[in-house]
Amino acid sequence: MGAGHAHRLYRHGHSPVHALPPHTKLAAVFCFVVVVVSTPREAMWAFALYALLLVAVACAAKVPAGHLLKRLLIEIPFVAFAVLMPFVAEGERVHVLGMSLSESGLWGAWNVLAKGTLGVAASVLLASTTELRELLLGLQRLKLPPLLVQIASFMIRYGDVITDEMRRMRIARESRGFEASGVRHWGVLAKSAGALFIRSYERGERVHLAMVSRGYAGSMPVIDEVTASRTQWSYALALPSAALVVCLLGWML
Repeated sequence: MGAGHAHRLYRHGHSPVHALPPHTKLAAVFCFVVVVVSTPREAMWAFALYALLLVAVACAAKVPAGHLLKRLLIEIPFVAFAVLMPFVAEGERVHVLGMSLSESGLWGAWNVLAKGTLGVAASVLLASTTELRELLLGLQRLKLPPLLVQIASFMIRYGDVITDEMRRMRIARESRGFEASGVRHWGVLAKSAGALFIRSYERGERVHLAMVSRGYAGSMPVIDEVTASRTQWSYALALPSAALVVCLLGWML
């Protein structure tokens, strides 16, 4: 898979969560999200217990609350959508603080906020304790179609290349006294975007030719064989197993 790539979500550490093989963490997060989504929205106490489970994982992984809360801001568009649901949804109306709100819309908003927030929090914890390279190896270990894994791998690595090229072009413009301050500068920015596209396309062709010349035939060699013991699987699946118990209680009570 090549050299590892650090990303902004990752937080370096030596916790038990960091030490788990990536494919066990991917499976655990996927199962946890499935269980959360399957929980009836009326069981509000169940979602509070799910949140406590994630807090326990964050403590075990030594991920600060600030780091987690800052990354949760990515769900703001979903929060805005949920806030509008009680106003636009149809059905029986209830009055809250002098406002007429849809009862079904209120339940829908709660459903989106609770399940969405828990899913995003679980994903953030996964990204905070697993490097991108390890995530790709984990997907490969879970038998995801190799072509999809390669596409994701190339996107990550080529994204870094394009970002660095954009930075160099920006520095070149600024060194020549250019500073975008209005509509009249859009032409320069458009030409820069066109030049960036051409350079990226040409570099992509050169990379492909280099790979073919080195024997690339549609699949990448596996450098690291990631394995997991039964103990590691049991540790990783403790989260979704506990969540499953809560979900079953939510349906029965």
